[in-house]
Amino acid sequence: MPSSSTQPLGQTRALIAGSVALLTAALPIGPVSAQSASKPNFVFILMDNLGYGEVGVYGGGVTRGAPTPRIDKLASEGLRLTNFNVEAQCTPSRSCFMTGRFSIRSGTHSIPIGGGLEGLTQWEVTIAETLSDAGYATGAFGKWHLGGEQGRLPNDQGFDEWYGIARTTDEAFWPSDPAAKSVGVPFTHVMEGRKGEKSREGDVYDLDKRRLIDSEISERTIEFMKRSVAPGKPFYAYVPFTLVHFPTLPNPRFTGKTGFGDFPDSLTEMDAHVGEILDAIDELKIGDNTIVVFTSDNGPEATWPWQGTSGPWRGYYFTHMEGSLRVPFIIRWPEKIPAGRVSNEIVHEVDTYTTLAKIAGATVPQDRPVDGVDQTDFFLGKSEKSAREGFPVFVADRLEAVKWRNWKNAFYDEPRDWWTPPAKLGIPKAFDLITDPKEEYPETGLRHSWNAGPAMKIVVDTEQSLRKYPPIVPGTADPYHPPY
Repeated sequence: MPSSSTQPLGQTRALIAGSVALLTAALPIGPVSAQSASKPNFVFILMDNLGYGEVGVYGGGVTRGAPTPRIDKLASEGLRLTNFNVEAQCTPSRSCFMTGRFSIRSGTHSIPIGGGLEGLTQWEVTIAETLSDAGYATGAFGKWHLGGEQGRLPNDQGFDEWYGIARTTDEAFWPSDPAAKSVGVPFTHVMEGRKGEKSREGDVYDLDKRRLIDSEISERTIEFMKRSVAPGKPFYAYVPFTLVHFPTLPNPRFTGKTGFGDFPDSLTEMDAHVGEILDAIDELKIGDNTIVVFTSDNGPEATWPWQGTSGPWRGYYFTHMEGSLRVPFIIRWPEKIPAGRVSNEIVHEVDTYTTLAKIAGATVPQDRPVDGVDQTDFFLGKSEKSAREGFPVFVADRLEAVKWRNWKNAFYDEPRDWWTPPAKLGIPKAFDLITDPKEEYPETGLRHSWNAGPAMKIVVDTEQSLRKYPPIVPGTADPYHPPY
């Protein structure tokens, strides 16, 4: 995938300082054991480049040529968020889910394009490590994209076992490219590994394997759940499917299923795999004590002919637009999370780390800034309000905007296309996302400048934190020791 160019952090700091002044002035298994009964299981399903407007309950489904009955039913059984926010690129977003920290901190703020060390340092404490320390079996099945070298694969970062691809799906094109073959480019392989061992390579990840891998991911997830439930051990299954990332090619079983082409066929496949996992949970009789999450890593696919949709929002991934940041989020925990609830309260993906750890009785690291806030009471319906009112919006290492309540203050103009960095604004633009969801009419006058204060406090707090706890530089080798 194309990379996003970066801007030095010093320039970002200067921008923040200027923005503060400008905005202030202008703007079937036996009974479950006692251990697993006391600790819920987690099945965390993460889709790749799935836009807000694809799933039926988010306005997609039949309008996209592909009903999604299983995901829609899942939403009716739990909480559906309409203001769940992620980062603008794949690697940064997955880093946030894994660590509960904004990716600017972890050296993972941009998608790696090869040629150097990449991914999370071993110093980071992943949700898998946190839950493993709390007695959980941990498995990852799907796309990682947080380090492709031995030492930085899932089995090196807290997972007992894993299966999938270390990098990204567009590399499935490489084996059929004569030029790539002629220069001896190393192709991506499907891999698997276990904790304490080196991961091993399997089949080359080519276009044929690309069509088959999500079916294998579903099967391996179900097998992992069965093996975990048998001895009564609570489990965390991280299921980062590869759909609907380009090339968006369905399994042969689903090819032609909708009659509308590859993308709708792939949406149908996606829904079917979610259904397979949900059926397995029912068959194992662990539904009441299993938390299921369904979400996406960033906004919609932007590559023709596999272009996705952001529904009522505007923009694609790699941007600070709402279409990049808002993705589906459904969480189900029968008898604990009220069924059928819908909320437009702001939640950020880093919050899942802190919240799942709290629910599991696990310990969140105290020796570093963790940006996630505990949303347990909000998710359980004990509070109608989120524990968060806003967050800084980074695209790569550029602080491009800040969200606070229904307002977005943008420090950069909207992008001309999805791969070119936008121009820095002389005066920030403020958008009311309730009355202007497509971010077309900035509030440039003084009438609503009152929102600048609380919005910019988020920016200032972020800047102060980054100064106190300097970010890890991308490509930092292990072992890493922080300077604080």
